[in-house]
Amino acid sequence: MNDHINPLSLLATAPLTAKKDSQAGSWYQAMAEAWGQTLDKQAGSLETLAGRISGGDDQPSTMTLMTAESMKMSFLANSSHTALSSTGEALKTMAQKS
Repeated sequence: MNDHINPLSLLATAPLTAKKDSQAGSWYQAMAEAWGQTLDKQAGSLETLAGRISGGDDQPSTMTLMTAESMKMSFLANSSHTALSSTGEALKTMAQKS
């Protein structure tokens, strides 16, 4: 039996160097929070455009911008899911090998 601990298997739980006003956590948690903040910001852009459209600005240019922003939201949501899932699976595999 090998008693060696693979340092990479501990990576997901490695603490971040936290700022005074933030909570400590793993880099994986920080990545998830960053994706969440990015998605929140994009959702805010969509809400702003939806407000413009419902307020009467239903010009083709505004509708096209809304379509583009919606596609960007879809891309970001899919990318965040892929990044978090792939990273989680890689961390799981590393933990199983140690």
